[in-house]
Amino acid sequence: MEKLRQVLTSMIQFRIPYFLFLFVCAQIDATSLTQAAQWSIPLTGNSFRTSPGTGEVGVRNDLLAWKDADEVYSIYFHADRTAEIELSILARVPEGRTILEISVGKQSFEKELAGEEFREHKFGVIKIAKAGYCRVDLRGINKVSDLFAEVKDLMVASTTEGLILDFVKNNEGQMFYWGRRGPSVHLSFDVPKDPRVEFAYSEITVPAGLDPIGSYFMANGFAEGYFGIQVNSENERRVLFSVWSPFQTDNPKEIPAEQRVVALDSGPDVHLGEFGNEGSGGQSYLRYPWKTDVTYRFLTQVKPDGNETTIYTAWFSEANSKQWRLIAKFRRPMTNTHLKGFHSFLENFDPTRGHLERRGFYANQWVRDTEGKWHECTSSHFSVDATGQERHRLDFAGGSDRTRFYLRNGGFFNQTVAPGAKFVRDSTKQQKPRIDFESLP
Repeated sequence: MEKLRQVLTSMIQFRIPYFLFLFVCAQIDATSLTQAAQWSIPLTGNSFRTSPGTGEVGVRNDLLAWKDADEVYSIYFHADRTAEIELSILARVPEGRTILEISVGKQSFEKELAGEEFREHKFGVIKIAKAGYCRVDLRGINKVSDLFAEVKDLMVASTTEGLILDFVKNNEGQMFYWGRRGPSVHLSFDVPKDPRVEFAYSEITVPAGLDPIGSYFMANGFAEGYFGIQVNSENERRVLFSVWSPFQTDNPKEIPAEQRVVALDSGPDVHLGEFGNEGSGGQSYLRYPWKTDVTYRFLTQVKPDGNETTIYTAWFSEANSKQWRLIAKFRRPMTNTHLKGFHSFLENFDPTRGHLERRGFYANQWVRDTEGKWHECTSSHFSVDATGQERHRLDFAGGSDRTRFYLRNGGFFNQTVAPGAKFVRDSTKQQKPRIDFESLP
């Protein structure tokens, strides 16, 4: 458009004949009349080390800097339509020259970089064949100094009309950290409103290969805490049960004595302690080698004791076992309630593994009222945290698989389920819990 304005100005100024003006306009490349849209994708919140293996990304002080030629860093963004895009990086080479490669699928470009100042280095144009997530791999090919380069942003430019890119755009609210963890997804179960609910029961099955480190498959959530299974390392898995303190803080040391959650009992080998950073309170966990493709069951009791305090107890078992294990019993002060807010969720707590998919099947949800009657929960509502709601990440989903609900997140898959969606599963009345409450440990 700027070229067209300049031509029109010259025509008026120098009284160029109209037929000559038309001829000049015809020589202007039509693509130059379209202003390219540009995006700067910060590597701090959108990149992961994907080879060798999965590990800590080499981002420090908002820069990606690395030494090992075997390392590959993958940057992800979501495009809402097919498009042609030009890829560049904002980078500098502290010393000498370096050769970097950028690849998207089978398309790749190599470029030699030099210069101690940050500037844009253009690599090439690729075609996005369909809407969805695009993965851009960055690796070093050759270098003469210690580092390959220091890279700030992946730069994307396109003349595709109306193109929208979604990614973690800034670090407001520590979103680089939360964005790399990925969206947390939740199921809120519909329970009877009239009877007072004392017990919640549910089951979880995690498919093989969809349980990366950092996964927390939370089964029985309630208004004051949560209970489920997690993957802590290659060699450690836990059953985790926690209750928040009524005192609002992320530092458990700040909780006044009269507002502390107190552990009353625990099962064999269960660790008791406190937690912080996401609220604070009493925590318990059992190191337990739970397995994929095996169904586990969870039982939680919430019961006021008549002294303006409430007792929370959790039991755990394999579905095919008749034996229950006590995890812990906590007393929460300044609380007089039965079980409310029955829900499940799936989250990743390891920001180096937010590019890996996790999935869990949540089934056979029941609640038991204070009169001893069981009520089946066959409908639920889906929600996602701010990472998904604000479109920092779009790889989140949930649904119903006949008799089971499922939750799915991470992995940059191309499915998104709208928050607020309602899911219904088939009844599993034949699997109604049969529990001898008198014999529970």
